[in-house]
Amino acid sequence: MGKTILIVEDEKNIVDILSYNLNKEGYATLEAYDGDAGLQLALEQDPDLILLDLMLPRKSGFDVCRDLRTEGRTTPIIMLTAREEETDKVLGLELGADDYITKPFSMRELLARVKANIRRSTMAPSAGTAPAGRMELGRIAIDTELLMAYKDNLPLDLTQREYELLKFLASNPGKVFSREALMENVWNYEGYVGDVRAVDVAVRRLREKVEDDPASPQFVITRRGLGYLFNA
Repeated sequence: MGKTILIVEDEKNIVDILSYNLNKEGYATLEAYDGDAGLQLALEQDPDLILLDLMLPRKSGFDVCRDLRTEGRTTPIIMLTAREEETDKVLGLELGADDYITKPFSMRELLARVKANIRRSTMAPSAGTAPAGRMELGRIAIDTELLMAYKDNLPLDLTQREYELLKFLASNPGKVFSREALMENVWNYEGYVGDVRAVDVAVRRLREKVEDDPASPQFVITRRGLGYLFNA
């Protein structure tokens, strides 16, 4: 069955271009021109991915993203923004967006990101290299069959992305991975070159749930100038 992508964008010419190119790639599309309609379609139709503009009538993209995550929806969200401000991008990621792309963007880049996010969401259990079972890593344990992580035998309330990131790092304890390598292996962006702040935001959110003191992490460690590692 083909995948369905919801486009929430108030500029009709952009919607038409996106729909045309996505349809050419075999995706079905749904369209909404304001935040309220976008949220309603997302909840009712449960698309496989959402392209979500930030600046929308009635309800902003930030609010739509927040509301969807509050409802427990894990649908991949790629935010579309004409803004360059770092705070906007980071806020979108903090609210639960999986990625963002800044206008004007190339259709080739957007289609690559759509494909990667859909692939990640449908193949999540394969992230990392450990065999199925339970990984015991001191105070941290990961059940790769139940897709759950635990600290001191208590379940951690992780998003899918946070679980995948923790699992990948924990599958290779002590090995440093650059942000680009994590974008390739956890975000599924092959040969990724570009903005990697999504990794830093995901690590920060993961630390808030895993570490005793996120400001002095014991498990997810930064190697300045190199990347991140898991300290078993």
